[in-house]
Order: sequence, then C-alpha cells, then structure tokens
Amino acid sequence: MVKATETPTSAEPAMRADARRNRDRVLAAARTVFSEQGTDASLRDVARRAGVGIGTLYRHFPTREALLEALIGHGFDRLCAAADELLTAPSPGDALTTWLHDFAVGSATYRGLPASVMSGVQDEGSELHRSCVSMRAAAARLLTRAQEAGAVRSDLVIEELLTLGAAIAWANEQIPGRANLTDRLLSLTMQGIQHRQ
Repeated sequence: MVKATETPTSAEPAMRADARRNRDRVLAAARTVFSEQGTDASLRDVARRAGVGIGTLYRHFPTREALLEALIGHGFDRLCAAADELLTAPSPGDALTTWLHDFAVGSATYRGLPASVMSGVQDEGSELHRSCVSMRAAAARLLTRAQEAGAVRSDLVIEELLTLGAAIAWANEQIPGRANLTDRLLSLTMQGIQHRQ
C-alpha cells in the first residue's frame, strides 16, 4: 500500500528548491523513523533525522496524518486501481481475496499503520480520510461483485472486511517473522466469510 514515490501534482503550488529539498528530507526521514519505531514515533525524531527544525516539518506537514498521507497516499491510489482491474477477473471471490491480501500486506508496512488507516476511514477531519474513503469505495465494488456471485456472505459489509484486513496486518505486527502468517490468516478469514448454502 505504501512505498510510493512522491511526485508533485499540477495542483500543488510551485515550491522553492530549498523547500522541496527539506520536504523530501522529511519524507525520507519519516520512512526510516516509522520503519524503525512505528507511526507513533516522535515527529521531533523525524525532524532531527531529516536535519531540519520541527517548525519546518510542521510547515510541510501540519499533522501526523498529513505526513502519513504523503507517505502512503499513492499506495491507496494503487489499491483503488487494483480493485478496478480486479472487477473484470473471472472469479469474484478470488479477486476479493487478492485485493484483501494486498491491503493487509500494505497495511503492515509500518507498525501502527493499521490503526491509522482504520481511523482515517472514520475520521472526516483526517488528512487520510479522502484516500481511505476512495479505497473503501473501490473495495466495496469488489465485495458487492463477490456477493452477487454468491462467493461471500451477503450480510458482510465493507467496514467489516476492511477491519478483517487491518486485523491481519496488526497480527503481523504482534508476531513478526512468522512465515506465511498473512496467507494463513487470510485463508481462515476467507473461509469464514464464504457464502454458506
């Protein structure tokens, strides 16, 4: 879900070269610090690692969620695009499984990220909200298609599916290094939500 390269959009105002360098340094430092300490890491540590003052960090990223959005927003976009592509897959159930796997793996990129993502889905004031809602809508289309095909339970709602994916990512945080844990938990999850005749 994450590991995106930052690229300016045409909607972004032109930024001075030194400001762009500082922003890039903050993002690079955040990737490192969040990888080491999780998403709850001190933003002062991020600024220190970037070699900038905390005020510089906050000028570019006024909140922790804004910084996370810059780091993982393109990952959300990729999940949306993947969901759209999977809408034409021959097996709606397999398509949903593939997408949920990608979501769970991406959500485990940084310790604490599953909680941030789930919070972003709910909190309309969060800078993560727009990206999370777009991803939720894309996943909901896959879920509806799988339900219409009779592949998964008709009473499952998208919030429950995303919660299951985030729980798989969270479990990976708690039991690091266990091979195939994501695949095992995903298999158990999909068995649990399959449509029962």
